[in-house]
Amino acid sequence: MSAFKNLFKQTFIYGLATVLPRMLSFLLVPLYTTKGVLSSVAEYGEVSVIFSYFVLFNVVLAYGMETAFFRFFNKEENKDGVIGTSTISLIISSLGFFIIALIFQNQIANYIDIDVKYINLVIWILILDALVIIPFAWLRATQKPMRYAIIKICNVVINLGLNLFFLLALKDLAMGNSFFDSIYKPNFQISYIFISNLIASAVTLLLMFPFYTKVRYVFSKMLWKSMFRYAFPVLIAGIAFSINETFDRILLKELLPADVAETDIGMYSACYKIALFMTLFATAYRLGIEPYFFSHAKSDNPQKNYARILEFFVAFGSVILLAVVVFADVLKPIIVRSEAYWEAMWVVPIILIANFCLGIYHNLSVWYKITDRTKYGMYISIVGAIVTLVINIMFINEYSYKASAVATLVAYAIMMGLSYYFGRKYYPIPYNLKKIGLYLLVSVSFSVVSFYRFREENIIGIFLLVVFLGLVYFLEQKAIKQLLIKKNAD
Repeated sequence: MSAFKNLFKQTFIYGLATVLPRMLSFLLVPLYTTKGVLSSVAEYGEVSVIFSYFVLFNVVLAYGMETAFFRFFNKEENKDGVIGTSTISLIISSLGFFIIALIFQNQIANYIDIDVKYINLVIWILILDALVIIPFAWLRATQKPMRYAIIKICNVVINLGLNLFFLLALKDLAMGNSFFDSIYKPNFQISYIFISNLIASAVTLLLMFPFYTKVRYVFSKMLWKSMFRYAFPVLIAGIAFSINETFDRILLKELLPADVAETDIGMYSACYKIALFMTLFATAYRLGIEPYFFSHAKSDNPQKNYARILEFFVAFGSVILLAVVVFADVLKPIIVRSEAYWEAMWVVPIILIANFCLGIYHNLSVWYKITDRTKYGMYISIVGAIVTLVINIMFINEYSYKASAVATLVAYAIMMGLSYYFGRKYYPIPYNLKKIGLYLLVSVSFSVVSFYRFREENIIGIFLLVVFLGLVYFLEQKAIKQLLIKKNAD
């Protein structure tokens, strides 16, 4: 029982520390989209494009070594060798990237059409973030969840606080004050966003610095080769996943006319954030349930429990999907503050459904994790990336960000379908397809009807939500009653 309590505690702490950084981007949307904070929608579009490159290069600079570290730290007897080899590997690769990127920063800026001053800041942030990958992995591997969470939360608080100071307080201080006026410049807001990120990353590395003073710097070439072979599929899957998640902004910038590209990206990225409710739910659920998947893999008939877990996920996710869609226009002025962004609200249901499919895919992926067939995760992610690229390239010119939203939905839906198909072959799980299919069909249908047909008639949307809640209660009342009885008994 104590082991289970410890597992739950660590899962909760790691989950909180993982979800909070994701919430940072959500919390900053109202700030960035407030009229007068950024000079235009296009500026927010430029910020979104840069962060898209962030996601891609963070994956490349980690090159799967964090996952390999966990695998070999638990597998090898010489743990100091694993720590030293992976640490030296990340230091060398990070410094190599840093030097090359600084030398060619002007060429990079010209190639991707982003101001070189932003590229310079991004390079520094990327190397600082890369240098804390193994220290954070070490904290998790040695079961130090509180320190892990505290440092992660510090990063979020510093980043958020500095954004508020630079973009709001500094502007007010600058009025009538020659000293602050010389610092604050109306066209310098984008730099302030990345300076905030840079300072937060630097403080994080400083807090993790004691790790570097304790490491035994021993490097095993043979061990490194084994770790890299294990890490390489993770790298490919990570690149493919980053293409699915953020590459559409880069394609919008490249394929749309220059005079509309960044404005469309700004609107799309801001309204996209409303769908983060589904992402946060799916992430928190996955972090909480993944330890259960592995700890019960060798129990009697675990497939039955895995099937039930997916039913609960789909039921909860369906309610969140429909609720966010019904109240999207209520949430809109709270999250996306300026009307200049609201034209892209069309994508909200599409992105919510897409992220719902992604959450189901992560639940279905238990089969290849349990059976050590992780290469299938790589293959499925690659298929999703190809679908994303093809649809965007074919249709962006005509449909702009609408094509990107649909591409995301199609890619994640196909990934979900492929995972189910191969799972049936290698690790059959008796999913209740009738109930899951009913939840999906009704929630998606109600969402589409509510948003695209009766968007201005809130009473109809609320009625549909109440009907769906009644359906869920009717089908799950036995489980709900059992849960309540167990809770009262405890």
